[in-house]
Amino acid sequence: MKRKLLIFILGISGIIIIFNYNIGIPCIFFELTNLYCSGCGMTRAIKSLITFDFYQAIRYNVLIIILPLLIYSLIFDKKNKIPNWIWYLLLIIVILYGILRNIKIFNFLAPTII
Repeated sequence: MKRKLLIFILGISGIIIIFNYNIGIPCIFFELTNLYCSGCGMTRAIKSLITFDFYQAIRYNVLIIILPLLIYSLIFDKKNKIPNWIWYLLLIIVILYGILRNIKIFNFLAPTII
């Protein structure tokens, strides 16, 4: 439990530093391939969540909606109460999202500013 709490505190501290000092985290995958990965826009989405701009957060990266599940699993899920099939389903969704957001027909999935 102490390790999970430390990870949570470090994560929150990192978010606060990024938000206060307007530091962007570049996506190495995008820099090398010019393609969006599943996580592209996540830092900006978290910044938008902090300012309660939920619509903009979803426009940056719709996978932000699984963030509460991840936080719950890191902090409270001591005995792995979340079934494995949910994790497999989330993995498939993340992979498909990463593929689809680079196809021209699905360009609305790319990180955008409203």
